[in-house]
Amino acid sequence: MAHTSSSPLPLAQLTRVMRSKNAGPLCLTIDVFFHERAGFDRALQSPALSPSAVAALYGLAPDQVQRRDWPEVLAIKFAMPRRHCAGSPGDGDVYGAQQHAPLLEVQV
Repeated sequence: MAHTSSSPLPLAQLTRVMRSKNAGPLCLTIDVFFHERAGFDRALQSPALSPSAVAALYGLAPDQVQRRDWPEVLAIKFAMPRRHCAGSPGDGDVYGAQQHAPLLEVQV
């Protein structure tokens, strides 16, 4: 599934797996695994996936989002605080399993 176009594409088109999960009751991680190196490299260069851009997407301060790039497995991992403690009143996703959805249509 080669994507050589320079036109922006939704992140979901470049990925093989995108998932989110709790990393403790107060932290969330989002894992983004790519089909191929070209998509991974494209995402690495995209301002739309900078920590500050992801923070804005989730309504967080820029310093609250950490990004770790994993070229060995063509993956990017984001870590950020949860809006509500897992299982507390107001928490609509106790496992943090649906929190990657805002990234699906991000154009890279």
